[in-house]
Amino acid sequence: MALAAVFLIGMGKAGIKGMDMFNVTLMAIVFGSKTSTGVVLPLLSLADIAAVAYYNRHAEWKYFWKLAPWMMIGILLGVVAGKDMHEMVFRKVMAGIILITIIIVLIMEWRKDAPVPNHPAFSIGSGLAAGFTTMIGNLAGAFANLYFLAMRVGKNVFIGTGAWVFLFMNLFKLPFQVFYWGNISAQTLEMDLYLIPALVIGFVLGIRVVRQLDDAVYRKLVIVLTLLGALTMLFRN
Repeated sequence: MALAAVFLIGMGKAGIKGMDMFNVTLMAIVFGSKTSTGVVLPLLSLADIAAVAYYNRHAEWKYFWKLAPWMMIGILLGVVAGKDMHEMVFRKVMAGIILITIIIVLIMEWRKDAPVPNHPAFSIGSGLAAGFTTMIGNLAGAFANLYFLAMRVGKNVFIGTGAWVFLFMNLFKLPFQVFYWGNISAQTLEMDLYLIPALVIGFVLGIRVVRQLDDAVYRKLVIVLTLLGALTMLFRN
């Protein structure tokens, strides 16, 4: 199950967005919710570095700077709240918010004349939600995906900008999990060494799949995977 989860992480970082909640669920079953975030974070960071190296030329920095400051605040809020937050309640609330956001994105898909949300509140809310949820349970992907879908960016801009966003977030929260939560240790890093081959295979395969998808099909795939992931999280015991 851990190998399958890390394989999905590799595919997700290569551009098959929407995998986050599946790998989070699998890793939580294997290691427990809190411990699993410590196992996963170094792997996420490695995959982010690979994604930045591959997709860097497609990054649109204006989107990055709209999100980054608010993600930092969200992460700091998650550091404080995450130690005592009831994981089941958190997961249900986040799944509900994600489902509501997906409905909004679907309405925008059907109404092509609907304006792109340019109000600062949208970027602020997306950044805070992504930062907070990535600290609590590595669930930022859903909110970042929905933000880029709402911006109607192309496939490569989506992946290239997202690669920098996630690399920034994961490196920023790394010291908090090492020194404050204490859930990254020599033991978890040793486990990561066994899982890296699955990460590499998933990344390479993901790049090949992404190359075959045009922008319209890619958007639909991200929406469907994010929706299925939210439903999985919502109904998981």
